[in-house]
Amino acid sequence: MTDTQITQAAPEPTPARFDTLPLDAKLLRAVDDSGYALMTPIQAKAIPIVLDGRDVMGAAQTGTGKTAAFSIPLLQRMLKHENASASPARHPVRALVLAPTRELADQVANNIKAYAKHTNLRVTVVFGGIDMKPQTAVLKGGVEVLIATPGRLLDHIEAKNCVLNQVEYVVLDEADRMLDIGFLPDLQRILSFLPKARQTLLFSATFSPEIKRLAQSYLQDPLLVEVARPNATATNVEQVFYSVTDDEKRLAVTQTLRQRGIKQAIVFVNSKLGAARLARSFERDGLRTSALHGDKSQDERLKALDAFKAGEVDILVATDVAARGLDIADLPAVFNFDVPFNAEDYVHRIGRTGRAGASGVAVTLVTRSDARLMCDLEKLLKRTIELSPIELEDTRPGARPERSERPQRAPREWDARPADVAAAPAAAAPRPAYRAPAPQRDAFFDKPYEASASAELPAWDKGAGASAAPRGLSANIRPKRKVAALFGAKAPAATLES
Repeated sequence: MTDTQITQAAPEPTPARFDTLPLDAKLLRAVDDSGYALMTPIQAKAIPIVLDGRDVMGAAQTGTGKTAAFSIPLLQRMLKHENASASPARHPVRALVLAPTRELADQVANNIKAYAKHTNLRVTVVFGGIDMKPQTAVLKGGVEVLIATPGRLLDHIEAKNCVLNQVEYVVLDEADRMLDIGFLPDLQRILSFLPKARQTLLFSATFSPEIKRLAQSYLQDPLLVEVARPNATATNVEQVFYSVTDDEKRLAVTQTLRQRGIKQAIVFVNSKLGAARLARSFERDGLRTSALHGDKSQDERLKALDAFKAGEVDILVATDVAARGLDIADLPAVFNFDVPFNAEDYVHRIGRTGRAGASGVAVTLVTRSDARLMCDLEKLLKRTIELSPIELEDTRPGARPERSERPQRAPREWDARPADVAAAPAAAAPRPAYRAPAPQRDAFFDKPYEASASAELPAWDKGAGASAAPRGLSANIRPKRKVAALFGAKAPAATLES
């Protein structure tokens, strides 16, 4: 199986408009309500191919509208099944969208609902961390478009809450993460429930060669749509790499926020425990902070994300659950408190800022222990990364000033030295070195060992042990004592007499 690559076309004088596409008036009205008039490059290239029914692998930078690139043409193709019937049998699942994280699934569902609001197509989302009963009620009522995370979808399949034998369209959003080894077993189980004849779409900002080879086993004669260099970062995001120590990281973040006048930022860390601890530290610094990681319940995660979008939180400390697909309008900055273990995650992390053509800044804090991770990042970005020094000004209350900046104390009375000592010449005779006295030894412990001829056996060993040693053995070796055997054995006469 080979894939056909669509190279980037020459830029047109004016961007293409949505009303130039063969879309239904209901969809065009919803697109206009969303404020979209001009298509992004990935939308202009992918939508006509999806409308033709071809399998697509779409690679584009984050924040370029990949969700609309696959959802709008799918809704157009599904309008032939549109009906106003209340029967669940008339609304089977025809399009399945799989997302790696709960937050991304919820965001994709909100976008698709906005595009389908003027139609009779039903859209719902299912993900873990919340009760299954409301989701079950919606699924049994019938839906055409189902957005789900793999784990919760398998739960509903096993509970027979949804049937996927009429699915015609499958979308893997953030496909490189979906095809990762962690999701691959669940993904293979889900695809086994789907019909063989279907249209499959893969969209992501990063595609490694291994992921491309693996994806081709799920697609039929796919077209690869790339509107930028693979694994490229957004050109409107300023990328800064600071060389710091582990103890300087938090101060580097707060100082950068203050110097650049940044009001909001996402700080990415590599561990859930590190996210919780760093959030508490920022709170002690006076910043409104919230943590977002996998140990939090889904309700807590959604509340933290909504508060951040509403401007009620200054710093969102998050793991990579917030690195993919989340659309936060006008986010000015992203901090990589820890260099990501996976180099592709760097592209997704910094893609949270500079979205929809806006500008942003991405600051990465690098320590000596990050050398291997930085090498992987340079290979991915295909360029050499220069580390910049940062001068830190510790303005925390109670911080200890540097030695050169500390005020000198006034001399005190007891600091005055006697006149004769003060007037002593500098080249006085050196003080003799101190020598510890030699330890006293007892002569008894220096004598060699001498065997005592009159040594007696201990009281508990007298009797049988007093017999002479057998011929040929040393006198110091005592013969074995004869002990009466158990269970009715008779002891020797000599032992009985004693």
